[in-house]
Amino acid sequence: MLPSTTRPALPLAAAAALVGGLLALGAPDRAGAAVPDTVPLKITNNSGRSEPVYVYDLGTQLSSGRQGWADAGGAFHAWPAGGTPPTPAPDAAIPGPAAGQSLTVRIPKFSGRIYFSYGQKLDFRLTTGGLVQPAVQNPSDPNRNILFNWSEYTLNDSGLWLNSTQVDMFSAPYAVGVQRADGSVSTTGHLKSGGYEAVFDALRGQSGGWSGLVQTRSDGTVLRALSPLYGVETGALPANVTDDYVNRVWQKYTTSTLTVTPFTDRPGTKYYGRVSGNVMNFTDSSGAVVTSFQKPDASSVFGCHKLLDAPNDNVRGPISRTLCAGFNRSTLLSNPNQPDTSAAGFYQDAVTNQYARAVHAQMADGKAYAFAFDDVGHQESLVNDGSPQQAYLTLDPLS
Repeated sequence: MLPSTTRPALPLAAAAALVGGLLALGAPDRAGAAVPDTVPLKITNNSGRSEPVYVYDLGTQLSSGRQGWADAGGAFHAWPAGGTPPTPAPDAAIPGPAAGQSLTVRIPKFSGRIYFSYGQKLDFRLTTGGLVQPAVQNPSDPNRNILFNWSEYTLNDSGLWLNSTQVDMFSAPYAVGVQRADGSVSTTGHLKSGGYEAVFDALRGQSGGWSGLVQTRSDGTVLRALSPLYGVETGALPANVTDDYVNRVWQKYTTSTLTVTPFTDRPGTKYYGRVSGNVMNFTDSSGAVVTSFQKPDASSVFGCHKLLDAPNDNVRGPISRTLCAGFNRSTLLSNPNQPDTSAAGFYQDAVTNQYARAVHAQMADGKAYAFAFDDVGHQESLVNDGSPQQAYLTLDPLS
């Protein structure tokens, strides 16, 4: 993810980590009739806000690989060529429902995002490389003073994966849902009563720079909290914010072994980590080194990238995902057997991902995507089904 308004077109790093990661988990819970080309999405505005709402369905068409947007009927429109400097994108906004009302649109087979904004349309531009995504960590981003958020989804021949995400930021609250073929509905993403303000209060009350993640508009409206990755990249969080914990992890596993069992369906596949100098080497059961990691910095930890890169393979990627979750949840010292899936032990060290801790603490079901690999141990806010009858996006109150 790039700290500028010239971020690449979908899939972004967040989208790849979330949606791509979800698909790697396997088939949906159910397999039924063929998934139709479009699925109805019911958008309900329970925000209590009087401003108009604008909705966008942007992504990559899976049948062609082209990038574009979908209109309210689910028809795909490819983006035209962009330019340098970026040129205005076609207006892809769908007028959303007024407060207390609902609107049903259709979503096509996409891997992409459903954006929504309050009071003002989002400003999208096109470069020669594709769509420019909002990057509100950049003070000059034209969307910085707009209250908005997005959900990420993939709809393909195997079903629907739809999640709420806080990987880039925590902002206007919403929940997602899916209706299954038997009529049952699964939902996730709702905050506890008072949870929206409680997240910001927790960050403001946390020493060490965490209050700097909160962005407020000149009229006093709290717009969002940036992810700690962007906090580090913009200087809101000190670059050494994770160093103490990382150093203690490196010290511990210089004289002991970290055991990683990355696949729940393959409990016999284990990797063993030991530190030598600045490097943690992982061996397999035969003792052969299969991958190595340099001591990660805060950007690598919060972004689950760079020194904790996770390629889509069967060894380094799964180990890196596990390490990333352990660093963000600060479980690597308390449990030498990873992944640790007991949420009661997460975020207990003084050095931890305080943003993720605050977000999870205020979710009604405890589930969130507060960092890229928050799905390790099934802590993610995701609904999925192989025969989706209807999807839901509910805009919740900012309180």
